[in-house]
Amino acid sequence: MPQNSGIQCPKGRLKVNGEKYSYANHMDHRLLPGFERMMITVKEGAVRTLIAGSGPPLLMLHGDPQTHLCWHKIAPQLTDKFTIVLTDIRGRGETHKPGTSHDHRPYSKREMAAEQVDVMRHLGFGRFSLIGHDRGARVARRMALDHPRAVERLVVMDIVPALDFYETANAAIAQDYYYFFFLTQPAPNPERLIGGDPRGFMTEILMGLTKDDLPYDSGALEAYLQASTTSEAITAMCECFRAGISCDCEDDRADLAASRKIQCPTLVLWGEKGVVGRYFDMREVWQRWTHSVSFAPIPCGHFIPEEEAEIATNVISDFLVDSQYLLLA
Repeated sequence: MPQNSGIQCPKGRLKVNGEKYSYANHMDHRLLPGFERMMITVKEGAVRTLIAGSGPPLLMLHGDPQTHLCWHKIAPQLTDKFTIVLTDIRGRGETHKPGTSHDHRPYSKREMAAEQVDVMRHLGFGRFSLIGHDRGARVARRMALDHPRAVERLVVMDIVPALDFYETANAAIAQDYYYFFFLTQPAPNPERLIGGDPRGFMTEILMGLTKDDLPYDSGALEAYLQASTTSEAITAMCECFRAGISCDCEDDRADLAASRKIQCPTLVLWGEKGVVGRYFDMREVWQRWTHSVSFAPIPCGHFIPEEEAEIATNVISDFLVDSQYLLLA
């Protein structure tokens, strides 16, 4: 169950940190103190971005149905070693949200990755390390494939690539990960059905991927629900999954045909109690996509950044700062 943050929303206050009040701003102020909030405008729209710390740049990308706030237990622990950049990926949180399209390309991980590269260049970072969880890990993986000169090291959490997922899926996987097939249905069918109880649907995803109680901060959980249940956010999530089953798989097939692999050192984390590790041989899957890879199963479910933040932080930090990590793993 969510942990009680003890936070009360400000009443009668028009601004937080100099911005017009919003719940997202309020929670950033409380859970990510010291991070500077900004909107960075790139080609397609504005991207919510937070930055703090000093040292080599590290971009951290969240998953569904969450926001950059999912890193609130990990990111502050890394600011003494890295310049941390947190963003809301396209279609989520306070970042711009394209609508539906015939080919779903605006939500391809290729376009979403390119947008994040543009954000980092705007900040003056041409090369950086990269961490992604869930949808953010899909964006991060595609970024490492498409922009090898930009990504120094890569950490992906609790995913397999789209092609591996959809080509391997069976009835058991579809039962546990039903929304990977429900959200891909033609618009506006899933959007209309989710709209009947959007908070119920998003809560089911946030709570349903492990049998254990999840240690969400109550304020963070509310931020996720507020961000993910607008009609624009629901459309964005559906379009992102439609892209996953279509153009993302097409891009993966093209990579395999060209023998294209991730060039940078890569660390793969997954939850030992989660769905992905139950159905997929993570070592076998990721070895065909990478040149140098190490693995770290984590004793939790899917939402690693909040379920086992301390373990994940230590593993990530060791990987990013220790040049010998891959030789020892």
